[in-house]
Amino acid sequence: MAVTITDAPVRRPARDRHHRGVSRWLVLVGVTAGALAMLVPFAFMLLNAFKSPGDYSSAGPLSWPTDFYTRGLTTYWSEVNFPLKLWNSALIAGSVAVLGVVVSLLNAYALGVGRVRGRLWIVGLFLLANMLPQEALIYPLYYVAKEIGLYNTRLSVIIIFTVVQSAFGTYLLASVLGTFPRSLLEAAALDGAGKWTVLWRVVFPNLRPTLAVLLIFFFIWTWNEFLIPLVMLIDNQTQTIPVALASLQGDRLMDAPTTNAGALLSLVPAILFFLIFQRTLARGITAGAEK
Repeated sequence: MAVTITDAPVRRPARDRHHRGVSRWLVLVGVTAGALAMLVPFAFMLLNAFKSPGDYSSAGPLSWPTDFYTRGLTTYWSEVNFPLKLWNSALIAGSVAVLGVVVSLLNAYALGVGRVRGRLWIVGLFLLANMLPQEALIYPLYYVAKEIGLYNTRLSVIIIFTVVQSAFGTYLLASVLGTFPRSLLEAAALDGAGKWTVLWRVVFPNLRPTLAVLLIFFFIWTWNEFLIPLVMLIDNQTQTIPVALASLQGDRLMDAPTTNAGALLSLVPAILFFLIFQRTLARGITAGAEK
């Protein structure tokens, strides 16, 4: 009786997914060290926010506070009228985020799907506008706002940042829509769908993750803006949180514990916003990577 021997493939043991090579461990250690280094300024801010001025002046910013000092928080809350400044920042950042996404979507739909003549030049112009520094724009914006009666109003800042943020959003979305499947558009056109129907029933659902990422970025970017609100908003009733935080600092005198307490209190809303929409941001980035 003959026995046939076949070359059966040798099954290797499955590699442990927790096993890492030396290079991966080095990368992980480097990333962890970088993350910890980025947290150092926040640790100093938290340490000095609850330190009395006497402790700060005698022991320095690196010392541990001798007692739990909270007057800096209450002083900042009352002196700058923090609830009003919080409302101004939330109103401006929220309005800019929504309007910027809408304007970016409409512009990109016309450029990416509508195939406007000179599309590449227009997209390049939007990219160039996004690269202009705010210092070069501040005087024309100030002059125009004074002439049309919008100076020292929240509406002026909303309009300015909507245009600024939508320049980047248009460039990004136009690049995405330039590769949008034409078969979907042709199928919708054969079904009798108009341009608005195609935009809201076909294009918008496919771009929803990307638009969510833009919405989050526009909100955080506008929340942190300082120069244009500083110039355009001179009244305490219209100023934002970054401008109010800078008002605590004088030419020859600075209350460091109160400034750190104000920075800590001003940072909380942005952190909460990021934590609430963290999953939305992660899903949007993942969807963009898969596409």
